[in-house]
Amino acid sequence: MKEIIRKILKAIFKVVAIILYRPKIVGKENIPQDTSAIICPNHVHALDSAVIVAMANRKINVLAKEELYINGFVRWVASVFGIYPVKKGKKSLESMKISLKLLKNNELLMIFPEGTRKGLAKGVKPKNGAIKLAIKAGVPIIPVGVQGDFKLFRKIKLNIGKPINYASHKEDINNKEILDKLTKGLMDEIVRLRDEKL
Repeated sequence: MKEIIRKILKAIFKVVAIILYRPKIVGKENIPQDTSAIICPNHVHALDSAVIVAMANRKINVLAKEELYINGFVRWVASVFGIYPVKKGKKSLESMKISLKLLKNNELLMIFPEGTRKGLAKGVKPKNGAIKLAIKAGVPIIPVGVQGDFKLFRKIKLNIGKPINYASHKEDINNKEILDKLTKGLMDEIVRLRDEKL
């Protein structure tokens, strides 16, 4: 029943997103059809994750900050869409367990390396969590550049990059210096996709 409700709500939001933002999607073929991956976009607006989820052909699970779970209705919607709470600024073993379980089940998971909206513009250092999880789970990361300001009736663009594989870094999972370097490389690719003229 929950899956039927999710599909109905997703279809409704997709129509709304198309009307309000006329999203253009480039590189949709880079999202795997039946294997797991971590989707890593830049974070420009509260609705960017919702639009990505609505426009994707597959279900995308999302890690979101715990503070968003303000009432029972929000928690219900979150459970329908596969949105899981994360304790902001703290290491959460629970979120790691959930993430690994989803990826083991060949599902997609979305994580924002910036950790907050417009993190790069604010000078916030990107988080290493996505890279660490990709290495631990043995799955690729799909970088996504979100273009647009999410003002009503202005086109937004989702520029989906090719999968990045971190299989060769199994020995580096606890090496902060290398993780920082890999995270910077990931963010550089996300920024390139964000700034690419489409």
